[in-house]
Amino acid sequence: METATLVTFIVYLVGMLAIGLVAYKMTSNLSDYVLGGRRLGGSVAALSAGASDMSSWLLLGLPGAMYVAGMTEIWIAVGLAVGAYLNWQFIAKRLRVYTEIAGDSITLPDFFENRFRDESKILRVVSALVILVFFAFYTSSGLVGGALLFSSSFGFDYTTALWIGAIVIISYTFLGGFLAVSWTDFAQGILMFLALIIVPIVAINQMGGWGETVNQIGEIDPSYLDVFAGTTVIGIISLLAWGLGYFGQPHIVARFMAIKSKDEIPKARLVGITWMVFALFGAIFTGFIGIAYFADAPLADGAQETVFIEFTQVLFNPWVSGFLLAAILAAIMSTIDSQLLVSSSALTEDFYKAIFRKQASQQELVWVGRLGVLLIALFAIFLAYNPEATVLELVGYAWAGFGAAFGPVIILALFWKRMTGNGALAGMIVGGATVILWGFLPEGFALAELYEIVPGFILAWIAIMVVSLAGSEPSDEVQKQFEEVQNNL
Repeated sequence: METATLVTFIVYLVGMLAIGLVAYKMTSNLSDYVLGGRRLGGSVAALSAGASDMSSWLLLGLPGAMYVAGMTEIWIAVGLAVGAYLNWQFIAKRLRVYTEIAGDSITLPDFFENRFRDESKILRVVSALVILVFFAFYTSSGLVGGALLFSSSFGFDYTTALWIGAIVIISYTFLGGFLAVSWTDFAQGILMFLALIIVPIVAINQMGGWGETVNQIGEIDPSYLDVFAGTTVIGIISLLAWGLGYFGQPHIVARFMAIKSKDEIPKARLVGITWMVFALFGAIFTGFIGIAYFADAPLADGAQETVFIEFTQVLFNPWVSGFLLAAILAAIMSTIDSQLLVSSSALTEDFYKAIFRKQASQQELVWVGRLGVLLIALFAIFLAYNPEATVLELVGYAWAGFGAAFGPVIILALFWKRMTGNGALAGMIVGGATVILWGFLPEGFALAELYEIVPGFILAWIAIMVVSLAGSEPSDEVQKQFEEVQNNL
């Protein structure tokens, strides 16, 4: 283990904990802990959303997929870029305005209950359960990524590596809540961006230029250069459909709710999408160049997702290598902290306060939230003890679950006045259940290979419309609130 690399790593981790301590001093109530008191600037919100969105998938999963299959994997990046842009363009402003008008809602379950005046609490409880179930898989994927990083970089065994990464992330999320998460995500987003620009540029220079790199890859196997190689219509639709997931990711839309003003959103959209496009290209080129660079000593089966890590170790001196490895940890931490916080807020705001302790003090709720972070993290660590599943597989399942269960509900809740609470409930249940059950289809079934989010999203959308239209119209109060939102856009 290089001392310089380790020192750089430790300095980075201490910096993240320091941010957590500063945010701890500024956190006095549940709104501060869960949503930062709605005072995020546009740039911080944009990079925080991007960093929490991309996770270890950006530096491990996507480069690994490109390294294995070549340019045929580019469709997933196209789908994500389009989905992210549409989310910022059409959802961000409406959700920011609607959540404030609808009872100053600070979580998605809170918003669903207030939007539809659901006194039964069933919308809140079901949506909170969806969050807890799918974030368990999502958070464990990040912990697997962290363990891969520590074990391959510093020679720790998998279990030790898993606990080291988890302890750091839990510490600053536990202390500082949403502000700590957002500020660290901002710093981590910049770090990830620089790493994904530097690594492919240096690697291409080492290979003798872009043209030479492409020639060498073509000589290894021309199919690596073909975006349609080995694909089917269902395969391309499945990869593009990752973009649908954006509309329903609680940890991403929470940034829309936390921006200090709707007027900040155009700037945030520009910063966020620019960051994302460059970061995706960097990840794509890192894996693609790895095909040629490691041709003489290919990465072993099961180790393909470490292609970025391998580049940091062979191309750079130990100080720079430590900085680039910290970028991977940044990607992992920036997603897990957000997921822990959203899960914790579901436990605190949507179970503890709403059902069991309606008169709980703000200080009590903040500490319940912190305890929730701890409990959820321990459960995710338990799931992550099995290193067999890849980061991409775990992320894909959770992404589909949220996209199908929440995406259509959020879109129609913001744009369709006739939607009812029963329609929202039907959409959540049908979308989430479709994702869970789709994996049990027999292999011979024609659509079994289709990414679960596609049928889940479509069926949830249909369920919302059918159930809403079959029931009575929303109350005058609900419809007036919808019109108030329209007038405030």
